[in-house]
Amino acid sequence: MNWGDTFSDEQIITARPPKNLVDIKRPYAFLVEPEHQANGNVEDVAVLFLTNRECPYRCLMCDLWKNTTDDPVPLGAIPEQIDFALRELPPARHIKLYNSGNFFDPSAIPLADYPAIAMRIKDFETVIVENHPQMCGTRVPMFVDTLRAAGSTATLEIAMGLETVHPRVLPLLNKRLTIDAFRRACDDLNSLGVATRAFVLLRPPTLTEEEGLEWAKRSAEFAFDCGVGTVTVIPTRPGNGIMERMQADGLYAPPSLASMEAILEAGLAMGRGRFFVDLWDAEQFANGVVDSRERLVRLREMNLTQQIVSAVVDKPMEKRLCLERPSR
Repeated sequence: MNWGDTFSDEQIITARPPKNLVDIKRPYAFLVEPEHQANGNVEDVAVLFLTNRECPYRCLMCDLWKNTTDDPVPLGAIPEQIDFALRELPPARHIKLYNSGNFFDPSAIPLADYPAIAMRIKDFETVIVENHPQMCGTRVPMFVDTLRAAGSTATLEIAMGLETVHPRVLPLLNKRLTIDAFRRACDDLNSLGVATRAFVLLRPPTLTEEEGLEWAKRSAEFAFDCGVGTVTVIPTRPGNGIMERMQADGLYAPPSLASMEAILEAGLAMGRGRFFVDLWDAEQFANGVVDSRERLVRLREMNLTQQIVSAVVDKPMEKRLCLERPSR
């Protein structure tokens, strides 16, 4: 592959490892995690990773398809999954319904399930779902109306993947998105009173470490310009086949822990909205980094406080050598 080439859906799918086995009656994962809220407080969020149909967009870097079904889930499956998770989880004031795709995809969440879903989440203060900017159509106001009919006063927030505003890299990602389309989606959602958050990639394919950091900053600024209230930067990960192929060809390398620290510092310094770095499985970016544990703790603290925390000072070489010796 050469710089500027693109992969087809078929090539991306063919390169994948097998999907994981999932149960349509159970979310494939669920947890409660703290998050800095728009009101300035750190509050618990129930995060449900719903088992659902695979997203129809075959994004180059995506690995969310691993826990999806090939066919739409039947009526009632999503409410049953929500019931199961909420029975197991401690109370929380906010909820994320992430379905490894698009909440408003007509082939994903059945329209007839909206009332049942709304009744289950009506007491949460914030409801966050994920969706492709191109699918923010008539189903969004329908869901808002359904929430209100259930007696909910929750703020609906839609998380959308902007990924990057780099003019050559964005088409390479096979996302079928333009920055103008992202801006229009934000305008439409903001006019409905729906809050928005954006996902931005750190060092997507073909970018150097320095370019990856610079374009993550530019992408975050663009998202805030569009009225997005929260930006989450996601380190671009391997794991779906195509990314490993690009890595072997020298067209992709994971971002460094130093870049993760730098982009979070830059985002917080912008002061334009909440700014997070996704730390899921972040240990993979810390291989061989001295003081990596302390640096990851620092990142988590900055995520929670939305304040820049003093940088970890490198240990002197003598102490590094001591730490690297195997214990007796």
